[in-house]
Amino acid sequence: MSELELVELLDNSKKDASNENSSMLKGIVILEALTALRQPASLAHLMQITGMPKASLHRTLAIFEEAGLVMREPGGKAYTPGDRLANLALETLCHDNVSGVRHSILRKLVSDLKETCNLAILRRGELFYLDRVEANWALRLHLPPGTVLPPHCSASGKLLLAFKPPEERAKLLDNLPLEQFTHRTIVDRDVLESELNRITSTEYAVDNEEYVLGVSCVAVPVRDKHGDAVAAIAIHAATARLPLNQAMEYIPQLRAAAERISNTLS
Repeated sequence: MSELELVELLDNSKKDASNENSSMLKGIVILEALTALRQPASLAHLMQITGMPKASLHRTLAIFEEAGLVMREPGGKAYTPGDRLANLALETLCHDNVSGVRHSILRKLVSDLKETCNLAILRRGELFYLDRVEANWALRLHLPPGTVLPPHCSASGKLLLAFKPPEERAKLLDNLPLEQFTHRTIVDRDVLESELNRITSTEYAVDNEEYVLGVSCVAVPVRDKHGDAVAAIAIHAATARLPLNQAMEYIPQLRAAAERISNTLS
């Protein structure tokens, strides 16, 4: 192979690599746009946001759809993040470098309050426990990280429902089975909506033995850099040991811990 041919081959390789990198970056831009919108996006809307031509954008979305990274809404005219992308985001949040920092914040909170505390998010209409630190008590409710609960019967779930945009909240409530777990569980839609409105004004939520009799909970929001409530930090306790009214006295400590966790998100 001549020196000229070698130079041409290297130049072509660089161009191919540059094109491949460009395509990958454009794909990331599409996924970022979909997740940032927080609502289904049409092809035209994504074209406007990304600046990509229709054919190229449609082709990339088709690849992502086949891979499970995006999915189309019923009717096929709008796109949303797919299960695979949601799982990837969740795994990243659970296992990134700062997850240890968040766990340390929870450990410190549990050490101060002497009760179990957890960090949770709302995922596809269910409350999902990202992290949890147990207090050293024989009588406690065991809910390890990865546990999912209905949101209407938990302090963190109600709190995260409350801070959803009105249209999104309404859609979630429309499809939420209000199952009764104890005689205290809120199963009436109007009563639940009133409770959610109260939560948005006070910025804390309680579980007054609504999931398990004898166990109460208080939760406060963890906000991202945009001020959105993206997670909840909560304290769980047996009411025989810590009545709900006493647990509510820990709200300032919960808010301080939530602020520290918020800083890890930015």
